[in-house]
Amino acid sequence: MSGALNIALVGNPNCGKTALFNQLTGARQKVANYAGVTVERKSGSFTAPSGRAIRVVDLPGAYSLQSVSPDERVTQAVLEGRYPGEAVPDLIVCVADATNLRLHLRFVLEVRRIGRPMVLALNMMDAAARRDITIDVPALAQRLGMPVIETVAVRRGGAQALVAAIDSAAPPATVAATAAHAPDDLHAEVRAILADTVQMPAPTDRRDDAIDRVALHPVLGVALLALVMFLVFQAVYAIGKPMTDAIADGFGALAGMAGEWLPEGPLRGLVSDGLLSGLGTVLGFLPQILVLFFFILVLEESGYLPRAAFLLDKLMVSVGLSGRSFIPLLSSFACAIPGIMGTRSITDPRDRLATILVAPLMTCSARLPVYALLIGAFIPHREVLGIFNLQGVALFCLYVAGIAAAMFVAWIAKRIRRSQQERALLMELPAYRLPKWRDVGIGLWERGSIFLKRLTGVMLALTVLMWAICTFPAPPAGATEAAIDYSLAGTIGHTLQYLFAPLGFNWQISLSLIPAFAARETAVATLATVYAVGGDEGAALQQALATHISLASALSLMVWFAFAPQCMSTLAIIRRETQSWRMVALSFGYMFVLAYVASFVTYRIAGWLA
Repeated sequence: MSGALNIALVGNPNCGKTALFNQLTGARQKVANYAGVTVERKSGSFTAPSGRAIRVVDLPGAYSLQSVSPDERVTQAVLEGRYPGEAVPDLIVCVADATNLRLHLRFVLEVRRIGRPMVLALNMMDAAARRDITIDVPALAQRLGMPVIETVAVRRGGAQALVAAIDSAAPPATVAATAAHAPDDLHAEVRAILADTVQMPAPTDRRDDAIDRVALHPVLGVALLALVMFLVFQAVYAIGKPMTDAIADGFGALAGMAGEWLPEGPLRGLVSDGLLSGLGTVLGFLPQILVLFFFILVLEESGYLPRAAFLLDKLMVSVGLSGRSFIPLLSSFACAIPGIMGTRSITDPRDRLATILVAPLMTCSARLPVYALLIGAFIPHREVLGIFNLQGVALFCLYVAGIAAAMFVAWIAKRIRRSQQERALLMELPAYRLPKWRDVGIGLWERGSIFLKRLTGVMLALTVLMWAICTFPAPPAGATEAAIDYSLAGTIGHTLQYLFAPLGFNWQISLSLIPAFAARETAVATLATVYAVGGDEGAALQQALATHISLASALSLMVWFAFAPQCMSTLAIIRRETQSWRMVALSFGYMFVLAYVASFVTYRIAGWLA
């Protein structure tokens, strides 16, 4: 943007920096109440009241400019004006949490050494006022030698004073560059500044302390975490299932009307059996996906998730990871791609590589339609202990299986490649707060948009392709088998069945695994198309599956998708983050072997028990 004022937003993780970025630019970047959300620099722009064009770059959060992780190196390089393709910042806006200046001021002093024009945005002033924290802003500005502006990034209009300061006629003053000091010198300077400018009745919030006595208890805290996650998966079925059924009924009616209105021929088959039966079945699972992520977003916003990382740190260290791996792994429940990108905040290279390799084992949202389809078809809707739903219990077990497999793989990696570096977890525990429903809504909108884009993009193309190969070539004269057995799909499926028959997969399931490599949800659309063309037109897909495959085969298929090799997009991001085709081959290879062996064992045990 020619002639624009270039601003770099920087600060410790969880200081409200990205919320401030959204406030300034009107962007919809993801905001959450824990560290590690921003792992790439993001840029936006706005026009100040004077008409001045402002370009803003939101940098990954950093605790220090003594960079040790990939995301901190990005921040340092941009601030120093040596990041390729990024303009040198004309002004640095350093964001600090007003309730935790003891931690944040140290970083402000480090950034000040660079010597560029700088403003301190004192964020979360509303929270500081609630805790009776008094800050002498003019005195603080004098001690730091830079303007200090009060902001409340989560409140409408909470950044107006900052915009006015940026838009001032006079160019911001350059802060004198200073030589590096020892860490003890920085801490001493921070203590002196706080003594002169800040009055804090208590170092922490009493309400947070009371909650943490339970939430961080080594026994009660773990039990609470398990209970919370269990109830979340129960809600997926209790709340999402009725909406899923309503969508399925609607698309079933549309498919029936299309079959009546359109003339006999390929067009009717494409619309009724391909598009409406295939895509409509997948779209029906969107409510359950949104219900799951609604609760995850609420937990993010509340500040509970860093506590979960703290509770699980000892367990994760025992298997070769650290509590810092928790946030990337949690992100992988939405999609492995942002989870793998989130590993940039992990300082230890071995930990980062191990987290990248196990992140795809977290049950991403693309698997949920497959799980919901199979659980609905084979697991009865039955109460357990009078209050729980057996289908929700089954879904919870599938998620736990993925987590357990990730821990096992990380433990193996730890034995193969030991690290001598100490990997203590250093993570700020944010204050508890009520969720900001705007941020929750943005998060749900993003997840729904991603799902619909995949539905109308990759899955649409694959659904049409699968309908075509299921329809052509037509059966020869005098054919005695179902028409699909003579199609290209039938030929491919019967060939693949030789490989997957030991797992209990028929040729239709074997065929659905191919498009699932591009997008896992497409397996559902493929099965809907195959069974509709194969003679089950008009029957619900779950009824068709219950008719054609056994319970042992269904359990085997669930386990396959719990451990299945990554989609193509995930493999591409592994290549980008590791710069190694060897890691791509290793990741795909071990997950294929793990999925095959686990499905084989599941099929044999389930068949023996039956």
